[in-house]
Amino acid sequence: MSEELSNFIHDIVDADLAAGFSRRIHTRFPPEPNGYLHIGSAKAIWINYSTAQKYGGLFNLRYDDTNPVREDEEFVRSIEEDLRWLGCAPTGGIYYGSDYFDKCYEFAVKLIKEGKAYVCDLSPEEMREYRGTLTEPGRESPYRSRSVEENLDLFERMKNGEFPNGSRTLRAKIDMASPNMNLRDPALYRILHVPHHRQGNKWCIYPLYDYAHPIQDALEGITHSLCSIEFENHRPLYDWVIQNIGFENPPRQIEFARLNLTYTVMSKRYLRELVETGRVDGWDDPRMPTLRGLRRRGYTPTSIIEFVRRAGVSKTYSIVDIRLLEYCIREELNQSAPRRMVVTKPIKMVITNYPEGKTETFSIPNNPLDPESGTREVMFSRELYIEEEDFSLNPPPKYQRLRLGGEVRLMGAYIVRCDEAITDDAGNVVELRCTADLETGNGNREGGPKVKGTIHWVSADHCIEADLHLYDHLFTLENVADVPEGTNYLDYLNPNSLQKLTGCKMEMALADAQPGERFQFVRIGYFCKDTKYDNTFNRIVVLKDSFKLPDQN
Repeated sequence: MSEELSNFIHDIVDADLAAGFSRRIHTRFPPEPNGYLHIGSAKAIWINYSTAQKYGGLFNLRYDDTNPVREDEEFVRSIEEDLRWLGCAPTGGIYYGSDYFDKCYEFAVKLIKEGKAYVCDLSPEEMREYRGTLTEPGRESPYRSRSVEENLDLFERMKNGEFPNGSRTLRAKIDMASPNMNLRDPALYRILHVPHHRQGNKWCIYPLYDYAHPIQDALEGITHSLCSIEFENHRPLYDWVIQNIGFENPPRQIEFARLNLTYTVMSKRYLRELVETGRVDGWDDPRMPTLRGLRRRGYTPTSIIEFVRRAGVSKTYSIVDIRLLEYCIREELNQSAPRRMVVTKPIKMVITNYPEGKTETFSIPNNPLDPESGTREVMFSRELYIEEEDFSLNPPPKYQRLRLGGEVRLMGAYIVRCDEAITDDAGNVVELRCTADLETGNGNREGGPKVKGTIHWVSADHCIEADLHLYDHLFTLENVADVPEGTNYLDYLNPNSLQKLTGCKMEMALADAQPGERFQFVRIGYFCKDTKYDNTFNRIVVLKDSFKLPDQN
């Protein structure tokens, strides 16, 4: 990570170090445990982690568990697992926002005593009305002038559970005429009679994120709070909290553009809806942009990190082509994935001049680009399976696969000639009768025409059956965040995002494939043994794409 190129965040950190702002860089990743991490989270993780690594600093994982309504231990566990899977271990420790509830309450009392916070009885609807608009200032709450004593009493009674949900809030006393609406007396605490996943029923008031987050950063010694661009307008409130509580070594908030990806959604609310309505197979559905989904599909942590690195760090909104992500995994697996032969739509081929009952083996490279990966022995017999599309009764021009009277090489084995095609009553080819040139097992043939086509195959007597899941984009719309007026993002779900191929014939080497193991199925694509369903392989990505890699600055 220390070799990463600089970006605007690193330029700011360099200037801060030169000015003596801090001695040791300390960053954090603060997810709310109300869902699974997605690839946009991976960008935030990488930015914070790599910045700490570059400067020899520390990186914290802190759960933003200040809203207990949707938080769950399932998500808590998954977040840490995904973080470590990415290779971004929290070198500074693991913390919870709820660890600081007592301090947040203590600081709120301090603000009340100093006349900087008050208890407000306005309903949420009335607060929105009093807040004003972007062009009109807000109006002060009629409860803004309460005495310190009354505010302290009411706030303690809020904590003690005497009032119903939504009946009162604690608000900062800042400026109802501020052009930044986040400074118009924002709420710091709300009443919420909901048990907390770690605190139980200890609290019935909970701090809001804009109040709790800067306190958590300051208490943990965070030097640079790196967050996405939607928090830019919240930075003045972040600074107000830090300054008015009186922290001596205040953290600095820096914002970057979120990761947006074509043909998908990043909103956790939308992702949850897809899961809860059964439109996908859970949070780990391989079509989902969650790290669990990408992992189950077969993406590696290194390919995801390479993707977010190539996508870049800026403050400008952009949408990244999903094909860049596919490019990163394809480039990695092309070098590392072992090759295997799989026939998806099999036709039986009988080698009529090959003795019945005889078998032999051919040694085939596991990966031609990696000599150290060695070879495997593939069984050959009289009856084979080849792909339906590798034979044609009426071949188009320049067709180089098998035809009646034509020849092809069976990958790693003999050259064969098709003598007869047997069809069913509907005219579908069900069996081919072929003759092998049994002198060509070593790849050479003396004299005669050269064979241009090579096809893959498996032995009918030495193969296994399994299913393939072929995945495509989850949505048909390139920019799902910008749906046409009058439509919903669900209107653009791709009905062909999953195609299931059953009964595929596979060479025996795949019988021992372990869940999560990746392969290149020759001439088909890159696949991963599914971790959820037995006897299933998920397509990670197709073999080739016309995508052109963007210029790297």
